[in-house]
Amino acid sequence: MRAAIAVDPSAATPLHRQIYEAWRAGILSGRFRGGTRLPSTRELARALAVSRSTVTQAYEQLIAEGYLQAVRGAGTFVCGELPDAALRAHPPASRPAASPAVRLSRFGARLDEDFGSPSAPSGAICFSRWGPDLERFPFLLWRRLLARQLRRAPRALFDYARDIRGHEALRHEIAAYVARSRAVACTPEQVIVVSGSQQALDLCARVLLDPGDRVAFEDPGYLGARRVFLAHGARLEPVGIDAEGVRVADIGARARLVYVTPSHQFPTGVAMSLARRLALIEWARRRRAVILEDDYDSEYRYSGSPLPALQSLAGDVPVVYCGTFSKVMFPALRIGYVIAPPALVPVLARAKWLCDRHAPALEQAALADFLREGHLERHIRRMRRLYGERRAALVDALERHFGDRVTILGDPAGMHLLARFADGGMAERAQTNKVHLRSSAAYYLTKPPRNEYAFGFSSLPVPAIREGVRRLAGAGARPRALREFDRAPEARPFFEES
Repeated sequence: MRAAIAVDPSAATPLHRQIYEAWRAGILSGRFRGGTRLPSTRELARALAVSRSTVTQAYEQLIAEGYLQAVRGAGTFVCGELPDAALRAHPPASRPAASPAVRLSRFGARLDEDFGSPSAPSGAICFSRWGPDLERFPFLLWRRLLARQLRRAPRALFDYARDIRGHEALRHEIAAYVARSRAVACTPEQVIVVSGSQQALDLCARVLLDPGDRVAFEDPGYLGARRVFLAHGARLEPVGIDAEGVRVADIGARARLVYVTPSHQFPTGVAMSLARRLALIEWARRRRAVILEDDYDSEYRYSGSPLPALQSLAGDVPVVYCGTFSKVMFPALRIGYVIAPPALVPVLARAKWLCDRHAPALEQAALADFLREGHLERHIRRMRRLYGERRAALVDALERHFGDRVTILGDPAGMHLLARFADGGMAERAQTNKVHLRSSAAYYLTKPPRNEYAFGFSSLPVPAIREGVRRLAGAGARPRALREFDRAPEARPFFEES
């Protein structure tokens, strides 16, 4: 067959690529149907005035991709299994620009919300984030620990993990750490290493809930958990929060799972009282329900003694305890943990295997050293002092500028606080004066209160905190007063002088 294709020796595209693309386009458009015999490499090379190796290279690529098949003693043919009728119906030049509609599963159809966080405008003081201050993390030490693992680790560390639950040394260190810091009662065998607390929530929803099951959910509550449960088809029953935490008396009798953040309720900041914890455990015992304890921000408490985890009081009641290192180290680490009752460990581990086999092994091994050598607890002590100073500065600034027109909610803990204002106009002043705020309205399942905002302080230096509150009070920007802040490298991602 004499093929109607051409090449341009002066073009930037290599000749073998031009031949490949010409045949491929012809096959996809239906010019060359399945079973069509191609000219031999010698014949086509002579016709195009190119070397035979150039044609051979193009043919080999087309064969590798399934467009052609070589038959010994007969020649090279367009693959007969190509769905040429479907390809002719939509040749490349006439394919529609928009993606065709795809029927989603019920799970996919429930993912109808953009989960991204709104970005702060350029030059704004950002109270809408409450992650760790990355300028203060000992990255040089972390790099040394990773390098040590690269030098010393056995080859098995770089293969698929033998234990789905995670690196054995890390599970031992996590069990010891939560026992020291949170009074959690567990063995290393109960620890499952996951890719952050969000995966922990998703795994629990997969193995504990069927579509239509009822989940007692804090109102207001954590959006990440709400979205997971809704995506799996759960029916959320809002349970109010007061000064002692979740109101156990309001939990519906048909709830199969109760989701709580007892140490530092998100977003109100309230710590659940001992009486409420015991009442919740007794409720779960009577109803044969599971408690999912998300130990949010438990490390950062600025007054009084650390609170023991609810799990430590549970006894025979199934409590699944979730924690993460994203808040105390850095978010990109993506290592968290689930501590489950022994009966749930095998099924959670199998669910984890279906998702991603295991968390990154090198980072797990380095984190085990970070914990064993005491670096994590030293880092937490340093950051607790720093964040405590920043929270105190935020509270002082709010009370100084707003007086009795603001109510600070929750306990002195965590990386953010919730503030409720007596008057409106906060959003307008924030936009006018380049301050980025986050309203608490999205966290409520029921009607939210007015003029309530979450203020993140952990990532902001004190001068930025004070200036941001001053702007919210309506005084406008004052760049000259911020020379010290403007010089601080840690401040640059959150504020730029306008």
